[in-house]
Amino acid sequence: MKKIDAPEKVIFICDGKKCSRYNNEVFKGFKHLIKEYGLKRNVVLTCMECTDNCKTAPNICLQPQNIWIGEVGEKDVKDIFKKYIV
Repeated sequence: MKKIDAPEKVIFICDGKKCSRYNNEVFKGFKHLIKEYGLKRNVVLTCMECTDNCKTAPNICLQPQNIWIGEVGEKDVKDIFKKYIV
């Protein structure tokens, strides 16, 4: 067994059937900001299975705060990042 150095924060993006139609630009936006702010070691961006919140697609989850946000658009990414990640 080997301990893994875990990041401080994780951004999960739902990749379910409905969310995946809309989340490409959201994913790119977060990826760009993580790189721009030099947080590659502190923040991980990953996709997750369907969360059954299709009415509010696309959805994200921010950990460790356990914050869930729905109807996230490309224009929301920067504000979310500044408020919860930086």
